[in-house]
Amino acid sequence: MSESAVVATGLTSQYIAQVAGDLESNFKEQERIGAEIAALQEQLTALQQDHSVLVNIQQALGVTHEPDGPSAAAESAAVPSPQQKTEAASPGKRRARKTTAVRETTAKKPAAHKPTHTTGTAKARPTLVELIRRHLAEQNEPRSAAEISTALSQAHPERGIKTKVVRVTTEGLVAKSQAQRTKQGASVFYTAPAAPEPTTAPPAEKKPDDTGR
Repeated sequence: MSESAVVATGLTSQYIAQVAGDLESNFKEQERIGAEIAALQEQLTALQQDHSVLVNIQQALGVTHEPDGPSAAAESAAVPSPQQKTEAASPGKRRARKTTAVRETTAKKPAAHKPTHTTGTAKARPTLVELIRRHLAEQNEPRSAAEISTALSQAHPERGIKTKVVRVTTEGLVAKSQAQRTKQGASVFYTAPAAPEPTTAPPAEKKPDDTGR
């Protein structure tokens, strides 16, 4: 074999080894970037789920848009005024017709206040925080978030209470020292905060006698 052929064979072997090494590095880099993309996607999914949970908690705490009840009541109460002005501005109206309009307006006024009472009843509905605190205070033993959610869902089926929302809300109570958390193995349980121990009154000081001794 000639010297040029030997040199060509050696260069080919080097190229083959270099290409094989580059391919391996490229493949490992693809795996690394793919793993990072998967991790970022999981983080994005978790953030989206947390966003939904926080929105549900915000709604459960009563931070929602106020109903249109007061505006509707104000508009309903304001309706008779233009009618009365129109009738008063018309010179051809008879007194009997004016008296009838006044009576109809007086009869409609109680109905105009009904939406206000309805709105007040809706606002008086207890929040999820109050329901959880009340439930824990009634229990004699620790309860998990799933047990609390089940009990509240049975008591208030119209609210659509979810376990994850209950867990996050209860953790918020723990952070505010309004509930206590205990862990048994992999399970977490919650109880009402312990009542403060009564303080012992200091002994009464002995009053000096008349001699000042």
